[in-house]
Amino acid sequence: MKIGYKLASEAFGPQELIRQAVRAEEAGFDFVEMSDHYHPWLEVQGHSCFTWSALGAIAARTSTLGLATGVTCPSVRYHPAIVAQAAATLALISDGRFTLGVGAGERLNEHVVGLGFPSVRGRHERLREALEIIRLLWQGGYQSYEGRHLQLEDARVWDLPAQPPVIAVAASGRASATLAAELGSGLFATEPKASIVGHYREAGGQGPRYAEVPMAWATDEEQAVRAAKETSRWAVTGWKVMSELPNPVNFDAATAWVEDHHIRQQFSVGPAPEPHVEKARAYVEAGYDHIVLQNAGPDPDGFLDFCAGDLLARVRALG
Repeated sequence: MKIGYKLASEAFGPQELIRQAVRAEEAGFDFVEMSDHYHPWLEVQGHSCFTWSALGAIAARTSTLGLATGVTCPSVRYHPAIVAQAAATLALISDGRFTLGVGAGERLNEHVVGLGFPSVRGRHERLREALEIIRLLWQGGYQSYEGRHLQLEDARVWDLPAQPPVIAVAASGRASATLAAELGSGLFATEPKASIVGHYREAGGQGPRYAEVPMAWATDEEQAVRAAKETSRWAVTGWKVMSELPNPVNFDAATAWVEDHHIRQQFSVGPAPEPHVEKARAYVEAGYDHIVLQNAGPDPDGFLDFCAGDLLARVRALG
C-alpha cells in the first residue's frame, strides 16, 4: 500500500505546490500526484501552473517522494512525442521516482490550442495512438509512426532512463481498463469501483492501481463543507460534464445548484479521522493499492499535520 498527496495545481501557485510537496515527504507520504491543467475548474481557484516545471522542482527538493501526473492528456494540447521526452527527463532527474498518469483529457484544457476537442470515441482513439507512440520512442533510436489521428516523423528521445516510467492509464469502464492493461503499466481511477480493477486484471493488467480519495479536512466540519463547496464543487458534476465544458466560467454556472448535502455525499468532511478512513476503505476494498488523499479543505498544513499524526497510519492499516 502506497499513499499519495494530491497537489491541486488549480488551487495553489507553483511555489506553494513545491512547498506542500516537501512537507508531504516530511509527513510520511510515499508520493505526490499533480493535476496537469491549463485552466482551473473554477474562477475562484485562481491558478494553473505548468505541471512539468513544478514536478521538476519538486524532484530536486525531495529525495524519496514519488511523483505522478494525475493525469496528462498526451494527444491534443501536447503531442505524445513531447510527453515521451518530458516523462523520460523527469524519470532521470528524479532517479526513477516518476509515474506518467495519462487520460483522454477534458475540453477545459485541450481546446486552448485551437484544434477543437474530439468526440469520446475520437479522443480514446487518439489516446491509444499516443500510448503506442510513447512506448515506441522509449524503445530508443529513431522512430516513425503513421496513425489515423497522430503521426511521428523520424524522432528520437536521446535521454532515456534504464527503466521507463510506469504509465498509469485513467479508466472508468471496461474499454479504458483494457487499454490500461494493453498499453499501460498501471491503472488510474477516481471512483471506488471494483469493476474497474476487475476489468484491468481480466485484461492482464498487473501494475499499480492509483485512485483519488476526495476529502475535506478542517478543524470544524461546517468549515470543511464550505471550503469544498467553494473550490471543489465541480467534482460532483460527473465525468460527462467535467470532460465537456470549456472554461471555468462554464463550471461556475454548471455548479450553481450544488448544496451542502451534495458535498457531504462526495467528500469525507471534518476534523475526525473516522470518516476519512472509511472513505479510503472503499477504495482499498475495491482493489486500489496507491491511494491518493485529495484534500478540499481550507488548510493544507493542518491537513498534512493531521495525516502525519494519525491518518496515514490508519489508512495504511487498511491494506
